[in-house]
Amino acid sequence: MAGKRKYRLGDLQLRIMRVLWRTGPSPVAVVQRELDGEPLAYTTVATMLRKMEQRGLVQHREQDRRFIYEAAVTEAEVTQSMADDLVDRLFHGSLADAVSHLLETREVSHSELARLERLIEQRKRRHSGDS
Repeated sequence: MAGKRKYRLGDLQLRIMRVLWRTGPSPVAVVQRELDGEPLAYTTVATMLRKMEQRGLVQHREQDRRFIYEAAVTEAEVTQSMADDLVDRLFHGSLADAVSHLLETREVSHSELARLERLIEQRKRRHSGDS
């Protein structure tokens, strides 16, 4: 993952990012209204958005004397970074250990298992083409 930015978002930051990814550019009031979970004060959301902007996660423009915030990073970038960080920190970089843990500790439907098998087969075919 050399050269790629690493993103570690707390629960509230991730909830805010999900709103912005879903709604697109939005004023603080819309972000506040659209947040999942416990309702938060306008000032709490505004403060968090300012902190997130300092970290380069969001950016804003002014429109009609209101700040309109938008995501400065994609959902895919954040998902990849956070998932890689989780595997690296908890499973010493072993994807097999991470998957094994999830299979042992979570309910997995037959359709999810079939999907995992298809994904593994697709990856095997790609790797055999690289040889």
